[in-house]
Amino acid sequence: MKVTAFKTWRVAPRWMFLKIETDEGISGWGEPVLEGRARSVETAVHELSEIVIGQDPARINDLWQAMYRSGFYRGGPILMSALSGIDQALWDIKGKVLGAPVWQLLGGLVRDRMKVYSWVGGDRPANVIEGINTLRAIGFDTFKLNGCERMGMVDSSKTVDAAVAVVAEIRGAFGNAVEFGLDFHGRVAAPMARVLIKELEPYRPLFIEEPVLAEQAELYPRLAEMTAIPIAAGERMYSRFEFKHVFQRGGLAIAQPDLSHAGGITECVKIASMAEAYDVGLAPHCPLGPVALASCLHVDFVSRNAVLQEQSMGIHYNQGAELLDYVLNKEDFRFHDGYMLPPQKPGLGVEIDEALVIERSKQAVDWRTPTWRHHDGAVAEW
Repeated sequence: MKVTAFKTWRVAPRWMFLKIETDEGISGWGEPVLEGRARSVETAVHELSEIVIGQDPARINDLWQAMYRSGFYRGGPILMSALSGIDQALWDIKGKVLGAPVWQLLGGLVRDRMKVYSWVGGDRPANVIEGINTLRAIGFDTFKLNGCERMGMVDSSKTVDAAVAVVAEIRGAFGNAVEFGLDFHGRVAAPMARVLIKELEPYRPLFIEEPVLAEQAELYPRLAEMTAIPIAAGERMYSRFEFKHVFQRGGLAIAQPDLSHAGGITECVKIASMAEAYDVGLAPHCPLGPVALASCLHVDFVSRNAVLQEQSMGIHYNQGAELLDYVLNKEDFRFHDGYMLPPQKPGLGVEIDEALVIERSKQAVDWRTPTWRHHDGAVAEW
């Protein structure tokens, strides 16, 4: 079997699908995309296709190394996102050829079901209680919300109080009937991270995500020493080589690699194993589409330290399309009391509605991350 073609489509809300075709009629699907930079990743995908087309798709490890190392310059969000989607599609092909789900090819299940959580509230949290009630009605009891709005390097007590008030409201309304993580989204600089973490500790969130930017990962151990709240990060780390330095320093309790950014299934299985060696949990980042989610689940189901799985159904970024819009086998993505079951179909277990993808790609818009500014006009972290 040989790879014959790469086809890509950018679609709403901010996703991109890749189809890899072979000379034996078996195709695989991947989701190589970087939110806000889909066109850049698309170009990188087609550049990397020169390495893969004409090759045996079964040699995933060799193709991964060739794509990663043969360009001399390597890593980073664009190249690793392109590589990630290609890797996903190659695993999809392998599973279909062998008639087995990818988790079976990775050694089999370590759990029977995987806890998933849902996003509630937007970038500027409001109506959080209403959102939680809506999601509880369909079976969710675990959530994530942004822990704060725009925040200056040194900000006011009023801003801190506003962030804490949202969390206090959740605990006041639901007690321990729900759990939630707080995503600082890299918006908080070190001086305010210490203040916010101390103020939020009494409400016992499941975790605090990206308390400072990944560029400041050397601060994770210091922040971890001052709190009992688990520190989570990793969506902006793109390989095991970046995670290596974070694990060695300590402080991280939950690793959050993104299966569409951090080298795909091949790399993220290795990151999960590294995390386990440091007694760090795994909770893959996934605000993306169905192929990305399925890829995450296959890693979750073979990783003993997987604790939570993010998914994007109903997320506020989904304007113009929802996760299941592009999926034919919707029943395989059902939730069961806040859990998902292992995919059972061969490969990734996602049957993509290719005709709809092609049609929707004709109206795709270029999604961009918002640009926020502080009150003094300086650019703020979004």
